[in-house]
Amino acid sequence: MSVRKKILVTGGAGYIGSHTVVSLFESGYMPIIVDSFENSEKFIISNLEEIIGCNLQVHEGDCNDAEFLKGVFDLEQNIEGVIHFAAYKSVNESVIYPDKYYKNNVGSLEVLLDVMKEKSINNIVFSSSCTVYGLPDNLPVTEKSPFKKPETPYGHTKQICENLLSDNEDVLSVILRYFNPIGAHPSGKIGELPIGTPNNLVPFITQTAAGWQNKLLVFGNDYETRDGSCIRDFIHVMDLAHSHVKALEFLFNNKVSSVFNVGTGKGNSVLELVNSFEKVNNLKLNYEIAPRREGDIAEIYAETTKVNNDLDWKSIYTIDDALKDAWSWQKKLKKEKDE
Repeated sequence: MSVRKKILVTGGAGYIGSHTVVSLFESGYMPIIVDSFENSEKFIISNLEEIIGCNLQVHEGDCNDAEFLKGVFDLEQNIEGVIHFAAYKSVNESVIYPDKYYKNNVGSLEVLLDVMKEKSINNIVFSSSCTVYGLPDNLPVTEKSPFKKPETPYGHTKQICENLLSDNEDVLSVILRYFNPIGAHPSGKIGELPIGTPNNLVPFITQTAAGWQNKLLVFGNDYETRDGSCIRDFIHVMDLAHSHVKALEFLFNNKVSSVFNVGTGKGNSVLELVNSFEKVNNLKLNYEIAPRREGDIAEIYAETTKVNNDLDWKSIYTIDDALKDAWSWQKKLKKEKDE
């Protein structure tokens, strides 16, 4: 049996990080988790171990702490790559506390890159976002679409981090620009776990269905879209997780840096998601139309030719799959809370 390559996953107990841990293990790698647990829960680790049938190495600490990171690399010999998720991600919070986002999101990457250089580790996959494009002039958005003035400090931190990686001659990087990840692992053991009131659409949908929120607000039905609500490129989190494995393999095999959009290549509206959730889960959702929300753009979705061809990756899960899995995860949380 061949020895599994060790991959350090910062933020590995978070939403996308935890699903990527599963995908890495199923693809023959050994994920090593680093997480501060500031925005994640420790029970996710035991659930991950149930899914993969193996104990995981977990190091609790802050990626802004260089000595902590050096210690992790010293303890875990022969780490061959890093996937960096550890960042704050609330768009709304970044507007209120911009300094917090710049210090953590940009600072942690600077520290990580310095430590990687010292330890001679030169492969990194970076978690970016379609927010780097701002309000796009044309659709679909391609990797060559220009950066626009970001709508939020969160978006600006992603732009800065991408520039840091592009200018860094000591590492090879694949930057993955996510569109809108949704859903959960089909087992129902891991999923999106927002702290406090959800900022993302699908957790708000599932929490409304579970009775944790009174009602869902659909912000605007007067956009120039097919049903008046905003359109986004929603992608199942397991598809997104698998793209990180493909990105690592691209780095190992090609030894060149690159950037990829990761989406389905098509858009679905907010109201289409609501209708799909009701259909696949056979329930009615309490929602109402609210005024437009400041900063929302009408429509954005990805051009996926590059990621399909260069990474040999494409999305396989449907919107219905994602919303069925998200509800399975929510029902598990509700059952545990009720007990």
